Amino acid sequence: MKKRTTPASSKGFLAAPERKRIRPDEKLSLDLNDRERELILRHTFADDSLTRRLRIVPRAGESAVYRFTLNELDELAGYVAAEANHAKDKKLHKHLARLFDRIWFVLASYTDEDD
Repeated sequence: MKKRTTPASSKGFLAAPERKRIRPDEKLSLDLNDRERELILRHTFADDSLTRRLRIVPRAGESAVYRFTLNELDELAGYVAAEANHAKDKKLHKHLARLFDRIWFVLASYTDEDD
């Protein structure tokens, strides 16, 4: 797995949390509300292998928990970041950038690499 760098946010660099070691095939939880889920489904070019699980709609008003490996989250974060960087609409850019920050925080909290 490739080394992940600390991305820049709208407020500068984010502080990296302490990393917990996990297995490469272990899945992590990513909580998404309806808006965040729809941002990914409607505005990114993420592969169906990543978005298929997002098509399961939770009950109205409830957040849904989706499970991804670190590699899958890394790929998803790339799609979200790319769309945020190319968004002409400032509001869309802001929402995608926040979503990226949330995904990055999960990514930065774990590692599947040997020390």
